[in-house]
Amino acid sequence: MSKSSFVLATFAVFVAMGSAQAADQIKIVGSSTVYPFSTTVAEQFGKTTKFKTPIVESTGSGGGAKLFCAGIGEKYPDITNASRRIKKSEVKRCEKNGIKNIVEVKIGYDGIAMANSRKAPLFKLSRKDIFLALAKDVPNGDGNTKPNPYKTWKEINPALPATKIEVLGPPPTSGTRDAFVELAMEGGCKSYKWIKGIKKASKKAKKAGDKAKAKELKKKYKALCHSIREDGVYIEAGENDNLIVQKLDANPKALGIFGYSFLDQNADKVQGSIIDGQAPTFENIAQGKYKVSRPLYFYVKKAHLDRVPGIREFVAEFTSDKAWGPEGYLVDKGMIPMSKKERGAWKIKIDSLANLTM
Repeated sequence: MSKSSFVLATFAVFVAMGSAQAADQIKIVGSSTVYPFSTTVAEQFGKTTKFKTPIVESTGSGGGAKLFCAGIGEKYPDITNASRRIKKSEVKRCEKNGIKNIVEVKIGYDGIAMANSRKAPLFKLSRKDIFLALAKDVPNGDGNTKPNPYKTWKEINPALPATKIEVLGPPPTSGTRDAFVELAMEGGCKSYKWIKGIKKASKKAKKAGDKAKAKELKKKYKALCHSIREDGVYIEAGENDNLIVQKLDANPKALGIFGYSFLDQNADKVQGSIIDGQAPTFENIAQGKYKVSRPLYFYVKKAHLDRVPGIREFVAEFTSDKAWGPEGYLVDKGMIPMSKKERGAWKIKIDSLANLTM
């Protein structure tokens, strides 16, 4: 059974076990990064309203979208959390299964940290270092690539330690993984002019109306910049970020990839690497100085608004100043709030239940 099939099967069993109370209780799935924020809001919502505390499951952004888009009715989730924007392919899957109206809710920002144990020296990396450490294939100097030969950090950059490259990170179903390859690895990949040139050529071909060539070049570019090596250097550690923190504490030579909120909550055990001269701090992420950061979302199935009591009220709680504002309780959990202007613009869209547009 595939991983995604297992997630679906597990959730189906979970729903079957709880079907007696499912119709009057909000069901939420999705991102492990958004999970602690969603859980906090759910608990507050359960304490302060007449509605039951929503059920929140951590399935990863991709797994959550798969469950969310599977259909309409009490068997299926009402809300899915995501640590990256929903993909066009996921929207198409939703439409195929009769889910045509979705409300998009952007809640704030998060940084992606590459952290290691406080028992070891702090790493100072560039996005180019990260790309060369983790890419499946790397440039060989003549405009071509070769299978990644690097075994230690010092082989990549003489300023780095001679320790073995060992990185614990999320699986392909994770929004953190999607954002990491786009922000960190691609950021380093396109520092090579000839690779950046492939992306430019793709855009040029698209503008000229040659869709086939544009698609081919885009595919080549993504294969170069987004493919993670599969020789044991990158270790998939599941959707449980707390488990990665525990493994880093036990293995000071390894690095781990997870959201800023987990770094903040475990600052006594792990430290975030400085990337391109900036540390993964609240201030640096909020000001846009730390480049490996991403927005966080959740998505609401409009067809369920009148089927399950409390969904509108839950969304209102999540998007209240006391929750997502600069002094809100989600900031205490490590979420980076949007600016007042951006929150205001999103609040108007959310309150009007505007349909998602891509």
